[in-house]
Amino acid sequence: MDTNGDVDVVVLGLGAGGELAAARLAEAGLRVVAVERGLVGGECPFAGCTPSKLAIRAADLLAESRRAVALAGDVDVRPDWSRVAARIREANHDWDDASHVRPLEDAGVTVVRGHGRLDGPGRVVVESADQRRVYVAARGVVLDTGTDPDAPPIDGLDATPYWTNREVVRVTELPDSLAVVGAGPIGVELAQVFARFGVAVTLLETADRILGGEEPEAGAVVATSLAADGVDVRTGVEIRRVDHDGRFRIATDGGDLDPEALLVATGRRPNLDDLGLHTVGLDPSAGHLATDERMRAGERLWAIGDITGVGEYTHLSLYQAGVAVRDILGEEGPWADYRALSRVTFCDPEVGGVGVTEQQAREAGLDVRVGRADLAGAARGWIHGSGGDGLVKLVADAARGVLVGGSAVGPCGGEVMGLLAAAVHAEVPVETLRRMHFAYPTFHRAVLGALNDLDL
Repeated sequence: MDTNGDVDVVVLGLGAGGELAAARLAEAGLRVVAVERGLVGGECPFAGCTPSKLAIRAADLLAESRRAVALAGDVDVRPDWSRVAARIREANHDWDDASHVRPLEDAGVTVVRGHGRLDGPGRVVVESADQRRVYVAARGVVLDTGTDPDAPPIDGLDATPYWTNREVVRVTELPDSLAVVGAGPIGVELAQVFARFGVAVTLLETADRILGGEEPEAGAVVATSLAADGVDVRTGVEIRRVDHDGRFRIATDGGDLDPEALLVATGRRPNLDDLGLHTVGLDPSAGHLATDERMRAGERLWAIGDITGVGEYTHLSLYQAGVAVRDILGEEGPWADYRALSRVTFCDPEVGGVGVTEQQAREAGLDVRVGRADLAGAARGWIHGSGGDGLVKLVADAARGVLVGGSAVGPCGGEVMGLLAAAVHAEVPVETLRRMHFAYPTFHRAVLGALNDLDL
């Protein structure tokens, strides 16, 4: 055993939040050791946010070019996936994390490669191929161990070379056909990307609608757009078996499929089972780590990111890292507040959401009022023309006269969400919002129409 002595903080897991926490704590003068067994930077830059959005940007350009015939003139569009693959490789430096390690080391962080486990409060054991190291953290440990792709228990699936988000971003040649299992944000985004590049795509979802975490109206708009792109959207599907022999064979209750490739995008599982949680009195089989408003998960222990179960978003991990850092440094809040947690699915039309959905608000017992506005019928939607479909939906608590949730579906759904996120977070009265100036003609002006539709 190689005992490496005392430090102030060990950050176990270097996703976006772990990176931020480690750097800020070191910059504050603390002795920080940061442990990572994979790529420093985590899922977002190498297999999630960045590569997928590069592919989405390219696919959106193809779609816009094809729409030119209705508004501007004839365009000859010839998709070339090699340009997308090259840009992805360039962005993440051929899956090399040196650009993430250097800033940490420059800030004074000691980066250690290996698998880290808790060994009691404030203690971390790190094992690598050639040594075992023990760190004792005077202030404590920050956990940011993230999640891995999760696959459903479908007969035969494990024996096949299916893709997850990690493999699909490395694709250099497109298949002729693709089945996507799971119609959440990842499945919907990538199904549309591949369809726009000429792949025959079938999207399979066991639930009765796509984008189940968003408003039903949002899912309906996106389903129509996917169909227009040639995606065969099938909901309420039971997948009975998957085999592979040169091509995939997918047996469903609605018939069999034989795509060349298969992408499984059915969710994520937290990396908690081999973390030594039992040594600090926590359950390693739990689905997530419960934290208080300061991100404390136990004695001298903080948890941030996907493993907290609040949401699998990079921006949330960064937010939680800031909260944990303030607590570790003995600073004042603000502490964690998730009333206005925002999210975006970067399909076309883009889906932005904040706060609770109508169903969640009703389940919480609120006196719910709902307002809607159609984007295509608004001035900017009509001007935009092809691709301008969408809507704004607002969920209000009539007892308090404030918004508790909102959705914006359209060409700039995620950007419109900025206005709604501020309104939900600050609990701005609906009457105050109605008296605001909404620039004309903009996509966000549809918010005014939805406000006026609220029965408040």
